[in-house]
Amino acid sequence: MCIAIPGKIKAIINESIATVDMGGICRDVNMDLLGGASESMIGKHVLVHVGYAINEISEEESEETMKLLRQIAGLDEIDTFENESP
Repeated sequence: MCIAIPGKIKAIINESIATVDMGGICRDVNMDLLGGASESMIGKHVLVHVGYAINEISEEESEETMKLLRQIAGLDEIDTFENESP
């Protein structure tokens, strides 16, 4: 099974590479499968698999997918405990 992580394009490095924020972790991602990287892509959301952006998605889909991944990993429980007052 393969998994793609949603992220938001934060910066363009060159015509092929963009910096993508995936849940607070920023990585340089190859954009060639989407036709390359351009300044007009900053702020858009993409799915990233093994260092390549493979699809553009909506902000809502990105947020929902990240929420589900955090639930699967059990990270939503950590956030709940951290936000509770003693």
